[in-house]
Amino acid sequence: MADQKPKKEKQARKYRQLKTCPKCGVGMGEHPDRYACGHCGYTEFKSQKK
Repeated sequence: MADQKPKKEKQARKYRQLKTCPKCGVGMGEHPDRYACGHCGYTEFKSQKK
C-alpha cells in the first residue's frame, strides 16, 4: 500500500450559460451553427452573415 499515488483533486468545469430553452427552461448548448437543448431537443439556428 505504500506504492499508491496520491489522488488528484478534480477541478470544477466552468460553463457559460448563454441561452435558456423557451420550452423547458434548461440551459442550451452552443454549437458553431446552432443552439440546442439537450433535454427536449429544441434547436435555434444562428443567422449566417454573408
